[in-house]
Amino acid sequence: MFMLSLVSSGVLALWLEATGILPPPSEVSVPLLEAPPLVLSLEANAEAEALIDRYLTSLEAQGMSPQRQGIWLQAGAEELASHQATLPRSAASITKVATTLVALDTWDWQQQTVTEISATGPIVNGVLEGHLIITGGGDLLWVWEEAIALAVTLQELGIERVAGDLILEDQPWFNFRQEAERVGEGFRLSFDSRRWTPRIERAHEGMAAGTPRPQLEIRGEVRRLGEPETEETDGENGGVERVTEPLPSRVLLVRHHSLPLLSWLKVMNVHSNNVIADHLAEELGGGARVAQRAAQLAAVPEAEIQLINGSGLGQENRVSPRASVALLGAIHRRLARRGLTVADLFPVFGQDGGTMEDREMPKGATVKTGTLWNVSALVGAVPTRDRGLVWFALLNGGDAYTLPFRRQQDEFLQQIQEQWGQGPQPRALRSFYPLPHFGDRDRLEVLVESELEASQSTGPYPSARRP
Repeated sequence: MFMLSLVSSGVLALWLEATGILPPPSEVSVPLLEAPPLVLSLEANAEAEALIDRYLTSLEAQGMSPQRQGIWLQAGAEELASHQATLPRSAASITKVATTLVALDTWDWQQQTVTEISATGPIVNGVLEGHLIITGGGDLLWVWEEAIALAVTLQELGIERVAGDLILEDQPWFNFRQEAERVGEGFRLSFDSRRWTPRIERAHEGMAAGTPRPQLEIRGEVRRLGEPETEETDGENGGVERVTEPLPSRVLLVRHHSLPLLSWLKVMNVHSNNVIADHLAEELGGGARVAQRAAQLAAVPEAEIQLINGSGLGQENRVSPRASVALLGAIHRRLARRGLTVADLFPVFGQDGGTMEDREMPKGATVKTGTLWNVSALVGAVPTRDRGLVWFALLNGGDAYTLPFRRQQDEFLQQIQEQWGQGPQPRALRSFYPLPHFGDRDRLEVLVESELEASQSTGPYPSARRP
């Protein structure tokens, strides 16, 4: 997926510097978080210990055993206080912090994947007399807005209707699904505003002002092109017919460039997207490999990070409180060297939605949430006046629904700020990287002339032919 770099990270970095979005390395002044100590402090901070004691007492009053809670508090390189800090426990989507760290260590942060859109016939009076082929490139962020932007571009090329079929090659994704039937229907709906649902209407409203409402109709069926898959995969595809006859020569119309890796990680963490996380972890060698590499990068014992996947689905994904903060700290240091912060990859309360909705945290808290039916986890940083950034991990487990845990967690973060004062949002928790913008037509590379008419040329298209 990300093994092939298709965009020069150096060129993009220069552009970001020129626009002021990304400061040059010499101007980077983000405070670094040193790696946490590998042995527990002999003297804990009395104020921090009191915070933890009150927190555990409150949970115990609600029937939550203190023995099923893990806590770590740290300011800079100083451990403030902890409770069962080195015991790995079910961490739910805190797993995604490990996946994020290893992804940053492995791939070019600005890498993009490419999806190709081709045609097998000429355009005659607005009708594509052939099939439209979408060749997947591993882009997990094909969503309504991206497909709408593609449809607008295809209409500008003169295509109002496709007489043939919509053919899917190499299993493209759509709305985080890969079943051919769902993918095909997603593209067909996006292409034709006469069929839009309220959800697609809302997606269009969030696009750039003046984005046209495409009306591109596909007359044929959705079919698949490629090597046979397993019987299970065929079943998931809902009986979508496979292309068996030889296709005519195709013409490459458009290349769609995905959002870069940093945007994938931001979407994954803000919305705690399991599909992105598991897919990245598989590309990285699986959960166990991610755990091993993450422990090395965070400088914690491998026993404190035990993973079976990259998303956190499953009780078997276990991370200790200390390792949770160490993972985030390693990300913080790595990002700081490029003029970025953890706020560029993780949700900030009061700024981002996603899993932060319906929470009552201190403004500016930057966190990653994690939830299973009996697990609620939270790791992140809270800005304070007296202690700077206070880094924390709350790994809560019990036998009840997780809503009480969330309320207690939010109160705990508020108490951190009450204890050490509320200060201005530090640079270390400000976002500098542009937020993901779906439906950006600048990422669509048109490879043929616009308003093509077969009657005006000797062939179906003047360029971009491929066998």
